[in-house]
Amino acid sequence: MKGVQVAAATTRRLPLVLGLVWLTGVMLLTCTAAGAQETTAPEPLVAQAKSVIQVWLWGGPPHLDTFDPKPEAGYDYCGPFNKPIETNVPGISIGQLLPQLAQQADKYSIIRSMTHGNNGHETAAYLVQTGHQPGERLVYPALGALVSRLKGYEGGYTGLVPPYIVLTAPQGRFDEAGFLGPRYKPFATGGDPNAKRFVVEGVVSEGITDERQRGRAELRSSLDLLQQLMPGLPQFAKLGAYREKAYEMILGDAGKLFDLSQEEDALRDRYGRNTFGQSCLMARRLVEAGVPYVTINYGGWDTHKQHFQAMRRKLPEMDKGMATLLQDLADHDLLDSTIVWWSGEFGRTPKVDWQPPWNGGRSHYGACFSAVVAGGGFKGGRVVGASDARGEQVAQRPVYPRDLLGSILELMGIDPEGPMPNSRGLDLKLMPSEGSPAEGTGRLREIM
Repeated sequence: MKGVQVAAATTRRLPLVLGLVWLTGVMLLTCTAAGAQETTAPEPLVAQAKSVIQVWLWGGPPHLDTFDPKPEAGYDYCGPFNKPIETNVPGISIGQLLPQLAQQADKYSIIRSMTHGNNGHETAAYLVQTGHQPGERLVYPALGALVSRLKGYEGGYTGLVPPYIVLTAPQGRFDEAGFLGPRYKPFATGGDPNAKRFVVEGVVSEGITDERQRGRAELRSSLDLLQQLMPGLPQFAKLGAYREKAYEMILGDAGKLFDLSQEEDALRDRYGRNTFGQSCLMARRLVEAGVPYVTINYGGWDTHKQHFQAMRRKLPEMDKGMATLLQDLADHDLLDSTIVWWSGEFGRTPKVDWQPPWNGGRSHYGACFSAVVAGGGFKGGRVVGASDARGEQVAQRPVYPRDLLGSILELMGIDPEGPMPNSRGLDLKLMPSEGSPAEGTGRLREIM
């Protein structure tokens, strides 16, 4: 009977151990045979930024209600949000529901002339995050996957936590890693950082204490008779090393990294006691620990119906979390080395659809929208480009996704025109050519 009980205990715990080993192997394994076939990585530039925090507003945030207000356009365009507020930078106004961000405008620059003309969620998200047009024969990697490849474990990163993390769910309906492969996909934490305990997938288990985890580890070790019989086998040594790292993630300093209870209550309150606010705080902790790329996947912006009701909920939450993130990064001397990039896949239609069933909705709009960048070598207190009087078309200095992503790469010390690593030996660049030399195209030199 005891033998049966031991076998049952082993069976129950085997998936846990295998899961931990798999998780650690995915996050820590560097390229071996596959890496040997890749093209040579580009020579690094002098990096000003060490990390990127991408605030990804899935669904498309409205530029007229946030960073490009147009009060003179009238009610059919502004609705009830026709009173923009001045920021702490003379001459720059933003939406009336962003008072805290108005006091941080000296830390960020607004791009009011983003454009790509694509109105589909999946295709626009792919375009904004890769810089490449959808429909090409290759599926290119998103910016986070590129940074993970070039600045992650193969680029000198030694942290136990993965180099590309998403809080809390993957940020798009496309393959973020593209042809680079699953090794460079983001580690999506799952869970809710605003919960009493942030239950991180594979790292923190709800209702299981550290003491119980240690007990499980000791039990597993005592039941591993095969390794005890063949202790010198190299495969077992490697497996044991992965297992040690897996438990270090759970029980060591890496596991503590996800414990937001270590932060002061007053600071957590300033961020906002909600998923987005606490995700912003978690992002600061991750870049402070050296993680190169963190995405906050902030959904709820696809407001076809009752748009203004949704904005009255979403914008104050965003205002509080993002403004506190900028100030907190500055307070920790991290803003100069951390790029903060705020964007969605497109904007929303400037003209409001008041008819049923939309009842005051905004639809997808890729012709002209806004993005915000801060830190890591980007200047603050600036505006790049301009939209027309109704926010419908770019009036000055069009900025394409490749221009923005190329600027971020350059500040990370990565040549945007350098070779794209790939296992096929293809002659590819990280970013497509800047194209026409016409005025208003190219990387964001004016704020770099």
